[in-house]
Amino acid sequence: MIRLSLIACLVAALAAPAMAEVRFGKNVRIGGHDVSNQTFTKKRRGKFIIHKGTPKNAGCVWRKNADGSQTKVCNLKRKKVKESR
Repeated sequence: MIRLSLIACLVAALAAPAMAEVRFGKNVRIGGHDVSNQTFTKKRRGKFIIHKGTPKNAGCVWRKNADGSQTKVCNLKRKKVKESR
């Protein structure tokens, strides 16, 4: 019985929404593009879409969501990155 209640508490703790802030530091790259020093929270989100070819709408735009938050949507073309080894 104790195990069952322990498992139920663990599942409830994992199901709770996380309050977090993601902050990219120095020299952070996504698909070869520099995204350093950007901060995203629950109200300000980020979505980076990496395309193999040239995207139809290249660049970044801020979109409003139904819940009042904003999402920065970036359509980026993958850059060739030099291997550091």
